[in-house]
Amino acid sequence: MKRIHSFHIPVMGTGFTIDTPIKIAHYGISSVISIVDDQLIERMREYYCQKLQLPFDPITEKVLDFRAKRITAYLNLVHQIVGNKFENLLQSLLEKKGEIEKYMDMLPAFSSLKKEYMTLLEANTPLHQLKTWLQRNLSCGSIDVNIMTKLDKENYSKDEKLPVEYNDAHAALRGFAQSELEASLVLSAGMNPRLYNYLEQFEDFYPQPGKSNKKKIVLKVSDYRSALIQGKYLAKKGLWVDEYRIESGLNCGGHAFATDGHLMGPILEEFKQNRKALGQSVFSLYVEALTSKKRYCPEEIPDVAISAQGGLGTAEEHQFLLEHYQINSVGWGSPFLLVPEATNVDPSTRKQLSKAEEKDLYLSNISPLGVPFNNLRNNSKDQEKERLIEKERPGSSCPKKYLVSNKDFTEEALCTASRHYQHLKLKKLEAQQLSPEEYRTEYDKIVEKSCICVGLGTPALLVNGMDTRKEGEGVSVCPGPNMAYFSKVVSLRDMVRHIYGKANVIQRKDRPSLFIKELEMYVTYFKNKLQESSGNKTAKSEKYLKTFKNNLLKGIAYYQELFTCFGAQLELFNPQMLVKMNRLELELQAVEIA
Repeated sequence: MKRIHSFHIPVMGTGFTIDTPIKIAHYGISSVISIVDDQLIERMREYYCQKLQLPFDPITEKVLDFRAKRITAYLNLVHQIVGNKFENLLQSLLEKKGEIEKYMDMLPAFSSLKKEYMTLLEANTPLHQLKTWLQRNLSCGSIDVNIMTKLDKENYSKDEKLPVEYNDAHAALRGFAQSELEASLVLSAGMNPRLYNYLEQFEDFYPQPGKSNKKKIVLKVSDYRSALIQGKYLAKKGLWVDEYRIESGLNCGGHAFATDGHLMGPILEEFKQNRKALGQSVFSLYVEALTSKKRYCPEEIPDVAISAQGGLGTAEEHQFLLEHYQINSVGWGSPFLLVPEATNVDPSTRKQLSKAEEKDLYLSNISPLGVPFNNLRNNSKDQEKERLIEKERPGSSCPKKYLVSNKDFTEEALCTASRHYQHLKLKKLEAQQLSPEEYRTEYDKIVEKSCICVGLGTPALLVNGMDTRKEGEGVSVCPGPNMAYFSKVVSLRDMVRHIYGKANVIQRKDRPSLFIKELEMYVTYFKNKLQESSGNKTAKSEKYLKTFKNNLLKGIAYYQELFTCFGAQLELFNPQMLVKMNRLELELQAVEIA
């Protein structure tokens, strides 16, 4: 698979990018599907089969291994549809429908493919020869999939617990592994050793002579140390990590996995400096494992790609990451929520997103996973939640149960956003005889949790006119803070042109750079952590806060050095950024922890 573009669209929720490859892969743009929600996946398969008049055989919950089979069937369907659309795109050259021109127009100006195509046109190359050249040189974007490793719920048949391979993440992995796709599996949310061990069972993840792996492994990581640990773990099983995808800990959409004050720039610098060493240290373990398994082993170290995502907003930022940090691809997520051609967002939510300002985008505690979650204030799912609280019936009916994790009250895990859990938790709270103020504080913490596993999938149903009686019409949406600076619905072509500097879709003039925005968020996060520990400091919390502070100060020093190098050349390092950094540095230095 050739990398046609220097950007990709990361996974967003369960429904926003569930069919994004069908919409854009034939233009050479790669994107990522969440394969958490097999119920949504099965409904999307039915929708597309009906739309395209293809046969549809439902895979019900009565079928053995239905979750994996639903995922396999849907991915195969997406693969088939994308292939057909790509063939139609090539055929459009003869029919002069303009699809080839749209494909070429969205390529970056420096694309050698685009330059060669223009040369062939100028030479009046016959159409049949031009089509042959296109078939040899154009390719689709990759249809990649994401598994959030923490979402590995145990499953039951009646009252009997099923074997571990029927856990949610395990079944999703099997569904992808058994599909026809030649694509990447993006593993996020940290290491799940049991799931990683399960990867060994699938042939497509192993190397073959003269070929790249049919299925590739991508790890979403927060720092170099995590990448090295996980890369070595998998290498010892004969599994190669083809790409390490670095995401900002806070300046991102969805769940936010904050680092201990490590900032994006220094993290990318460490990967840049150690990229070769990473491959070498992992390769020796990889060779040893493949040899012990009597499998084919490549003689040379396979390529290690590095990608990054989180808070990108301008072509200059995009190009700086590519060139300075030698990144292979840059993820653009939240801005594509305003591109109807690429993502599923209902009109009401899209209007909210286009009008959202900084105050409307906040790091919340609504996720049942207990991980900070980027949220849009007053979204329709949270409105639905508030109405239930007002009726004194807080909590969701929990129709999907993908985020169940709590066993405080029952042997089978419950979701902390569910009505069942919140009823039991509130009953226990009432027995504690707290003061009205203390009770209210604890009450709010319990009922704050939202049913995001349903809410993040609902927009796909609404956009495609599907029945929502089971789920309701409430939509959860999880844009990154960068959403505040994108304020209008745009076409796919215009968003891609914006990424490559051929257009500008940002109307505001006050957008901070991705580096300074992340730094400001981390300083705020640090202050909140400092305040939380003020009444109950321990040796452990003091050590954590000192480490956090020192890492932030090191990050500022790193950016100050970059400013010295690039301040006169790039808007990214403008004088205003230096003023803000210096102010934040003084604030941090004034903080006394011990």
